This record gives sequence, C-alpha cells and structure tokens, in this order.
Amino acid sequence: MRRRLLAVLMVLMGVAALLLCVPLADAYARGRTEHLLLQRRSEAVRFADLADRMRTAADRAELSAEIGRYAELYGAGVVVVDTAGETVARAGSEPASQAVADAGADVDTASGASSAAAEARRRALTGRSTDRLPTLRPWGPRTVVLAEPVGRDERVSGAVLLAVPTDAARRDVAVRWSLIASGAVAAFAAAALVAAGIARWLLRPLLDLDRTVERLAAGSLRARAVSDTGPPELRHLRQHFNAMAEAMADSMGRQRDFVADASHQLRNPLATLVLQLENVEPHIAPGPGLAEHTRALDEAERLEELLDGLLSLARVESGTAEPGHQDVAQAVRDRVTAWTPVFRAAGLHLTAGGLPEELPARALPDAAGRILDSLLDNAVKFVPREGRVEVVAARAGDGSAVVRVTDDGPGVPEDQLPLLLRRFARSPEHQNVRGSGLGLAIADELARGSGGRLEVRGNEPHGLVVELQLPAR
Repeated sequence: MRRRLLAVLMVLMGVAALLLCVPLADAYARGRTEHLLLQRRSEAVRFADLADRMRTAADRAELSAEIGRYAELYGAGVVVVDTAGETVARAGSEPASQAVADAGADVDTASGASSAAAEARRRALTGRSTDRLPTLRPWGPRTVVLAEPVGRDERVSGAVLLAVPTDAARRDVAVRWSLIASGAVAAFAAAALVAAGIARWLLRPLLDLDRTVERLAAGSLRARAVSDTGPPELRHLRQHFNAMAEAMADSMGRQRDFVADASHQLRNPLATLVLQLENVEPHIAPGPGLAEHTRALDEAERLEELLDGLLSLARVESGTAEPGHQDVAQAVRDRVTAWTPVFRAAGLHLTAGGLPEELPARALPDAAGRILDSLLDNAVKFVPREGRVEVVAARAGDGSAVVRVTDDGPGVPEDQLPLLLRRFARSPEHQNVRGSGLGLAIADELARGSGGRLEVRGNEPHGLVVELQLPAR
C-alpha cells in the first residue's frame, strides 16, 4: 500500500512539475526570441535609413562600411536589395549572406533559411517589417532572418535583410532551461521527501494495527496498537480497536478462567472420590459388584485425565507466554531419549533420523518438547506392537524448522484426518482407547501460539504423518 500511495503521489507531483516548468521554459524561450528581434530590428532600421539616404558613391561606401562593421562584430550576414531583387550591398559570413542573397535572387528556389529570407523580403518590399521570429530553443534554429523596408509606404525602394546567428540567445535559453530543470528536480526531490513522510505518517498506524491483529490472531491477547500518530480518524480507530481487543480479551479470559477454575476445583473432590473408591475395593466381594467398581474407578481416572487436559488447554490459550528462542533439534533428541523406554515396553521401535546439530526456531517456552510429547503419546496408544515410529527434523526452504513424526500404524480414513486436531475428537475405531481427546488439540494450540502450524496427513502405504512447522528465529 505504501508503494502504491507513493507512486500516486509521485505521478501527481511529476505532472504538476511538468505543468509548471514547461510553460515557464516556453515563456522564457519566447521572451528571449522577442528580445533578439527587438535588438536586431533596431540595427536593421538604421541600415534601412542609410540605404534610403543613399544617393552617391560615398553614401554607398558609408553603407557598406556600416554593414561590414556590424557583420564583423556580430557574425551576421547583411544584404541590401532594391525592389527588383538586385543586391545593392552585402556583408558578413558566407553562409548567412548567401542565404539572404539566394532569397533576393530567386524566390521560387528558396528553401530552409532562404525560404524564411524570401518571406521576410516579400513583407519588407510591401512596407512591412519582420514582427515575429521562430521561437529559439537550445537545438535551433541556428540562424534567423529578419527584414526591414527601405523607405515607407509607396516610397519603398528596397529592403535590408539580416541573417542573425542565434548562438548566444540559444545558449541563454539552454542555461535558463537548465536552471528551471534543476529547480524542478530539486522541488520534486523535496516533494518526494515530504510525500514519503506523509505516507509514513498515514500508514504507520495502519501497519501498527496490522501487526497487532496478526499477534492477536496468533493468540497473544495482550497485544495492543500503540502508534499515536496519523490523522485523527486513524487515532480514533486505534482507540476503538484497543477497546474491542480489551473487551474480547476480557471475555475470552473469563471463559478460560472459568474452565481453569472449574478444572482445578473439580480435581480435589475427584481425587477424594478416587481415593474412596480405592479404599472401598477391599471390602467388595468378588463378583459383578467388583467389576462395576473397577469400571467406576477407570471412569474416575479418565475424568481426572480429562480435567488435567482442560486445565492444560486453558493455560495454553491464555496467551500469557511470549515466543522465544528454542533449539528444536535438542528438544527432539531429549524427547526421543525420554520416550524410548516407553516405546520399548510397548513393543514399538522409536528412531530419530536426520537431526542437525542445531535447529533454532521461535516458539513458546518448551513448545517443541510438549508437542512431541503429545504426538509420541498418541503413537504409543494407537500403533500396534512391532510398529515403527520415526522422528525427523530439518530446515525448510523458507528457514522454518520442520519436525515430522511418521508411523506405520493403521492410520485413519482420509475424511477423518481434519477431525484429529479438534477437541475431544476420536476415530470410531478408537473410542475405547484411554485418553481425553485433547492431546492433539493442545499441540495445535501450542503450534499456532508459536506462530507455526501442525498438520496431519496419511502415510503410504498406511499410518500417519504429523508435521510440525515452527518459524525461524
């Protein structure tokens, strides 16, 4: 969003700079052209005066000397013609004087500068002075032609044609255009810096809200938007968002506190009940009553396990812990070592392969070990004897840590795989296996609270693959 906002602002500022600079540059070029015209026209008027007063050879010599000095000083070409187009006097550089001479000698074949000179000559011979020149720009024209009639009205006796080099004028235009362009670039750079600051000012509260929403979604209920910058509307939005997050956290906290309190409060009477059932057992005679007593004791113990699971789940969902550094490879080695005797007693083979020396990740405290405990506990319960369970840990392409627990047990049907991570979910074939149905749900909450994920899929040809992914440190 920041890039799009900056792109829009840059385009608008660029268009504004062009709309200001192009007319300004064009106005200066036209003004400089007009200034050149006024300067050179005054000299053309003086030469026309001299030509109009020319009567003798001395007058002709004076005219030739004047236009010669002028041509030498300014590098221009000057040609004086009569009404028949015959050259009366000429001075100046060959290209310039030749252009106006061509126009005076042959109008029909004139082209380029000669065409401009021919048009100026025609106007001058009708008594009209040159009142407009082509606009000068750094790339041209290199020479402009202007003409002044000799005499006035019906007394027009010829014309003075000046081929004026425009090097100095074009250099002035180039310098002024460079200054305008430099000013435009500097203004655009300053405006870009201001636009970047405005974009940061506008987007900082939005980015803060986005990060806060991400942390809330990850289970950190204490996350709040803290940015106090930006427009008043966004500051009000931050206040309302924090109030909503506070209300949501309070509501969820009360629910979890209720579950935790209920689980905790029920543990004591349940422990007393189990103790009483165990004390009564010696006084029950063998028979149906003893079998019912055993089933009641098993259900009480199952209920105690369920309360322990609910209490653990409430603690995980409380969102009080913050993710930190954790060595996943070391956690895998520790848990595999701890569970190996249990698997051996159950007739199962537990192996760990492909473990790197170190596999750092960011997770809740001991999240990897607690999740592995749930996964390995499930494997002990559901994989039959002589089954194999393998734990592999590796680094993924995006830098995250991945742990896979693979078994060759019976597995579950494909349509029941999404149910395994739900609370109290059990496959119909495993309804009589001990457990509360909260192990994988707690593991999933731990993974999501750490910013990772837990995924269950089928193994080929049979069994399950449970994959844990934790973000890089």
